[in-house]
Amino acid sequence: MWMLFFVVLGTAVLFLLLGWGVRKGAYWLISGYANRSKEEQEQLLKAGYPQKIGSLLIATAVGMIVLLPLLFTSFTYKVELIFGFMIVFLLGGIIYLSRYEIPQKRKRSYVISIGIAIVTFSFLAVLMFFGYEKTELILRKDSFEITGMYGKEIPYEDIRSVELIDELPEVTFRVNGFAMSDIAKGKFKVTGHGTSLLFIQKAKPPYLLIETDDGDIFINSQHPNQTQAWERKLIERIE
Repeated sequence: MWMLFFVVLGTAVLFLLLGWGVRKGAYWLISGYANRSKEEQEQLLKAGYPQKIGSLLIATAVGMIVLLPLLFTSFTYKVELIFGFMIVFLLGGIIYLSRYEIPQKRKRSYVISIGIAIVTFSFLAVLMFFGYEKTELILRKDSFEITGMYGKEIPYEDIRSVELIDELPEVTFRVNGFAMSDIAKGKFKVTGHGTSLLFIQKAKPPYLLIETDDGDIFINSQHPNQTQAWERKLIERIE
């Protein structure tokens, strides 16, 4: 949690510094501003466009800092709320500030900013869809398959041990995976287990630990009975 705290705080501080710099006249920090003609730059300054960009960055940073204490509460979707606020506030603000563009480029600015918002939200929607797709453990003749994002098929002969655990070891680092407040899928560093594959519904024990020749796997279902059934069936197959 502390690592996430410093990531959020660091991002907010970066926005603060960038916003402060722009407000103090470092307009070159605004993408494309330095390549504008002197006449266009003067029009933008007269309309207050650069200063409002700086204010948007500062306001985004302040909002993130205000929401920061949520990380230490039991609220389930605290991470999603903080980063969701950041994305929506920034993209919405950029679309709104297109009204301060020079008249001949205003329509183009709206199109580009709205297009960026659509692409961003579409990407996030697809990511969330596949990230929250139900994970299944399917037993085959000579192997078992874990379905969905980051899923794989593993021969029974590669299994070293199978056991149910009530508490998940500390997950210290995401190597390559999808992680939200209530779910984790992909490769993560796990204390005592090195780089492991996780297919975890958080705070829904028990968890099935499968040690294989290719690394450890942690998986569970939203329903404890299903997780227990996976353990029984796997043990039957490997015995």
